[in-house]
Amino acid sequence: MGAQPVPRISRFGPSALLTPANLVTALRFALTIPLLRVIASAGVSWRATVGWVVLACTDGLDGWLARRDGTTRSGAFLDPLADKFLAIGGLSALAAQGIFPWAAVGLITVREVGVSAYRTAAGRRGLSYPPASWAR
Repeated sequence: MGAQPVPRISRFGPSALLTPANLVTALRFALTIPLLRVIASAGVSWRATVGWVVLACTDGLDGWLARRDGTTRSGAFLDPLADKFLAIGGLSALAAQGIFPWAAVGLITVREVGVSAYRTAAGRRGLSYPPASWAR
């Protein structure tokens, strides 16, 4: 007979705010601002690329920490917000440099706001639309 799986123990309850995953998300927010300054001043550069890769890795790290320690409502709100801040901010910085069209930034922003509003409204009715398994 094979080994029985060890039950997963959540270190944090669903209402916890100060979790390792949320701290990584807060760090991502804080590091996004200097990265956007680099993009706005230098455009596409090695510094901007390295910064973007680092922030992408922190997104993966906070997801891993959340799955390990237990997800929270605050993390479910803050992580996608940090993703949107980075993505829309980066596109806006590129548009300010003339590298990316403002119309596309507007369309992407409207889409992101619409999806977030829909998920919020659905959540208030007790419905949940988690990300696809390949996106986790």
